[in-house]
Amino acid sequence: MGDSGNLEASIDRLLNEEKQMRLAENVAGTRKAATEILQLCFEAKDWKLLNEQILNLSKKRGQLKQAVQSMVQQAMQYIDQTPDIETRIELIKTLNNVAAGKIYVEIERARLTRKLAKIKEDQGQIAEAADLMQEVAVETFGAMAKTEKIAFILEQVRLCLDRQDYVRAQILSRKINPRVFDADTKKDKKKPKEGENIVEEAPAGIPTLLELKRIYYELMIRYYSHNNEYLEICRSYKAIYDIPSVKETPEQWIPVLRKICWFLVLAPHDPMQSSLLNATLEDKNLSEIPDFKMLLKQVVTMEVIQWTALWNKYKGEFENEKSMVGGSLGDKAGEDLKLRIIEHYYSRITLKRLSELLCLSIEEAEKHLSEMVVSKALIAKIDRPSGIVCFQIAKDSNEILNSWAVNLEKLLDLVEKSCHQIHKETMVHKAVLRS
Repeated sequence: MGDSGNLEASIDRLLNEEKQMRLAENVAGTRKAATEILQLCFEAKDWKLLNEQILNLSKKRGQLKQAVQSMVQQAMQYIDQTPDIETRIELIKTLNNVAAGKIYVEIERARLTRKLAKIKEDQGQIAEAADLMQEVAVETFGAMAKTEKIAFILEQVRLCLDRQDYVRAQILSRKINPRVFDADTKKDKKKPKEGENIVEEAPAGIPTLLELKRIYYELMIRYYSHNNEYLEICRSYKAIYDIPSVKETPEQWIPVLRKICWFLVLAPHDPMQSSLLNATLEDKNLSEIPDFKMLLKQVVTMEVIQWTALWNKYKGEFENEKSMVGGSLGDKAGEDLKLRIIEHYYSRITLKRLSELLCLSIEEAEKHLSEMVVSKALIAKIDRPSGIVCFQIAKDSNEILNSWAVNLEKLLDLVEKSCHQIHKETMVHKAVLRS
């Protein structure tokens, strides 16, 4: 009882001191009195009184911003020293209430929300944790460090993916511009001009920009895997592959390069896929995994690939992906791989030969071909009486004439340039002879 009486007396004395300092607008004195009250409550382990005093002091008439900020920052240090989870949640909620709507403690509020969301997640309440995190729009916080801001948004994206809310995950991921990861962190930081916000340093435990880049693309791979967007998955792995720390160690880049190769083969053919495919083939590191180099060469070569032979050769590698970085290639990957191989055609071939090469019946080959024409994956015409498939686009007379005109124009340009060069050489030669 004596200790309790001393605590109350000490708090009353400090409250009077705080009032005098506040009314005199003495920032340092008000801040010191307020933080000392919280320290007394903490040392006495009276958590209920601590919460009451935080609310009481923050609601005082004409309370100074600096005092509120110092109180919130001081009380945040006590969170990890609470005796149980209920006390911890209660303290975080109290601080959140104080920080709500106050711009000068918006960063503290974001950190408190993240702590509360982590507790909810550990309790298995993923949806509640995701909802809590989405309440905070850190992209508007001018004083928050760039790395901390990105880490917070990535945490929002991860929780949305965990609760399978793919639409919101995509919306949140667009708040991060991938170019931010390529910024030169070695450049000297500019000193803020007068009137500008001073950007705080990121707290300990926040990953570096390159570590955040890897986390970002790993989350994007999870998002794109939902809709089997193979080309986007491949581009995400390519971005991870280009991180210097990954490229330095073969144990890291070999599994990533394998994934790039697989997803390039799985991706439907288009200009972007073709460009990435050729760029990957030129990578010197590909010689370290010769089987995958051979696979990409087969895909680039304009020849029909026999499905059975290819599957027998690569089935083991395909199954091995489950134990590597990123896990299996997806539930539909096996079927889609077969489809991509079926799509690999000549410009003109008989249906019988096509079905033999693809290990399908003539009816199945015709069915797959028809489906791909309907979905506009390719252009083809089947001459059923003669059993010939033609993959060339029929051009009308105007298109043929236009292409001739363009070719003639190019030819005349080359002739003109050649004449100019010849004339130039003649003039130079004559000048030399005269001298």
